[in-house]
Amino acid sequence: MQSYGVRDVERLLGVSRATVRALVDAGFVAPTRGARNSWRFSFRDLIVLRTAKALADAHVPQRRITKSVRELHRRLPETMPLSGLSIGAVADRVVVREGRTRWQAESGQYLLEFEGDPADGSLTVIDRAATAKPAPEADWFSEGVELEESDPAGAMEAYRKAIAADPANLDARINLGLLLHEAKRLPEAGRVYTDALHACGPDPVLLYNLGVLLEDMGSLDEAGRAYRAAVSADPSMADAHYNLALLCGRLGRSKDAIRHMSQYRRLTR
Repeated sequence: MQSYGVRDVERLLGVSRATVRALVDAGFVAPTRGARNSWRFSFRDLIVLRTAKALADAHVPQRRITKSVRELHRRLPETMPLSGLSIGAVADRVVVREGRTRWQAESGQYLLEFEGDPADGSLTVIDRAATAKPAPEADWFSEGVELEESDPAGAMEAYRKAIAADPANLDARINLGLLLHEAKRLPEAGRVYTDALHACGPDPVLLYNLGVLLEDMGSLDEAGRAYRAAVSADPSMADAHYNLALLCGRLGRSKDAIRHMSQYRRLTR
């Protein structure tokens, strides 16, 4: 069965890594682990992720999104049905169509469609809300996501323009920091994350990424503070508990290491 990495999800669905992590941490999907412990998403996960993101963008209450997404995840097939599949919103309900069969799940007023070719496993997202011209910062952010794989430098420039257009664009700041980190430009990544904290506040994904960066820079005590701030902002962030457990072990804080590893195991059980 075909699976997709985080970069595939970004390109196919137009969502940021931060958003993917937030939806995983919220329990909307449970990806498997691939090489180097990386996330691998199924086709069904892609549908669930896009639906959850779209409903959140439409300001649907969190409780209703959770109910809808759980129902979608339970009933959708792991692979594309031969009859094709589409998802859309009718009034205040999500309607799922497989060939001539339709079924509903609790959702919000938002229209999306998913189409695919079972011969090659491709997935196309048709977002009716995207027919309106997006704001300039959304254009730059989308361009950055599109360029990450082929032109990291161009993606960085696009993210900088998105931030200039909208200083509160947290996803652009996080993605820029990640690219700088991957390029071994660690001090620059640190400045991007610090600026993001000042502009956007203590977001848990931002704090987690800052902790990873500080750990790679050898600033272990500061990394620990960042991880602790991340789990304080979001106690369900399993990866932050895991990294903090390993870091506490390196620093000789065995009780803290055991506590955070226990939290990680509980959250991923």
